[in-house]
Amino acid sequence: MSNPMDTQPAPNEPSRSNRSLRVLISGGSGFIGTRLRGYLSTAGHEVFQLVRREPEPGARQIRWDPAAGRIDATALEGFDAMVHLSGENIAQSRWTSAVKQRLRDSRVETTRLLAEAAAKLSRPPRVLVCASAIGYYGDRGEAVLTENDPPGEGFLAGVCREWEAAAEPARAAGIRVVNLRIGVVLSPAGGAMAKMLPIFNMGMGGTIGSGNQWVSWIALSDLLRAIDFAIANDGLSGPVNAVSPKPVTNRQLIKVIGKILNRPTIVPMPALAVRLSLGEMGKETLLASARVLPDKLQSAGFQFEYPDLEQAIRHELAT
Repeated sequence: MSNPMDTQPAPNEPSRSNRSLRVLISGGSGFIGTRLRGYLSTAGHEVFQLVRREPEPGARQIRWDPAAGRIDATALEGFDAMVHLSGENIAQSRWTSAVKQRLRDSRVETTRLLAEAAAKLSRPPRVLVCASAIGYYGDRGEAVLTENDPPGEGFLAGVCREWEAAAEPARAAGIRVVNLRIGVVLSPAGGAMAKMLPIFNMGMGGTIGSGNQWVSWIALSDLLRAIDFAIANDGLSGPVNAVSPKPVTNRQLIKVIGKILNRPTIVPMPALAVRLSLGEMGKETLLASARVLPDKLQSAGFQFEYPDLEQAIRHELAT
């Protein structure tokens, strides 16, 4: 299996920074953040991490306490870029009222805290790259969606609207803000694929619901490069879709995974079973359809290394 932390940028990648930067990452111990720290460090950048515990001696760590609204503002001075990835996993459990509040606060309130702190710095970062999600668009059927499309309906769409708006203090202070609307990240190390692989290996894979819902995805290695690109490209700001230019239906996704793993895909999960077992969470994450394109990334010159689904999955699985 390939190690995403060893992923190197393409030699012809446009707008990649040619100097060492000081980069601060929140959510740096998560699935994406852990690999982003390794990726940026390998590229020669000085990477620091926001942590909620007492910083380890000698470690490049800065403490914050989002629940209490506290952050060590003096330690934030002089960073070239901040990358904000914090947020609880949306698919860990059914969405009770308490879970929904935690999901919202872990995104919206942490973004607001960091954006407000950055806005007050005497030496603020040039750019704040904030994670968002294609959940912004809601369930849109066959519609082809770009950054110019309005938000959809539902809990996730509402959270994403608030999430992106929470970065406004930084934008108002003159900091370039990129709201990276991330699609389904393909990697065996975490996310949806990590949950799907054991099911397929047991021969229990199959379409979910009708199988016609669109899945907008991105290989983990391309996501890391897209974040780096957003840091370096001064012309990129506002909402940016971080998805492959070739979305697929759930049926196509399942078929490709089964082919690569040489496993059957004959055990469907009906929409009713999704709603009964997972409730609102299943409806919005598994049954919703979002056919999203990365217009702004590609217009800015970003080149995907793995735009095709089968190629991307084989790369991530090292097959």
